[in-house]
Amino acid sequence: MNMPVRPTSGLAVTSLVAGILGWIMLPVLASLVAVVTGHMARSEIRRANGAIEGDGMALAGLILGWINLGLVVAVILFFVLFLGGLAALAAFLGVAGSA
Repeated sequence: MNMPVRPTSGLAVTSLVAGILGWIMLPVLASLVAVVTGHMARSEIRRANGAIEGDGMALAGLILGWINLGLVVAVILFFVLFLGGLAALAAFLGVAGSA
């Protein structure tokens, strides 16, 4: 009747904690850690054939990390394109205004 307790992957816990920290404190660094450790944890769990738990935590860390990295890239692209567009417009108007 007593079921043996399966240990939880430390990498899965690290992935989840880093994924949460990516949204709170360190967006890029913690999200990269969440993605890397999440993939490592899922690989470790698959290789253990059910001896280790934590696939859900690893998946949650992966999802949090990838979404946060995607948002960071989108924000950077927005600012580069927006400011680049403003610089191009200013250059165009400066040339057109002096003629």
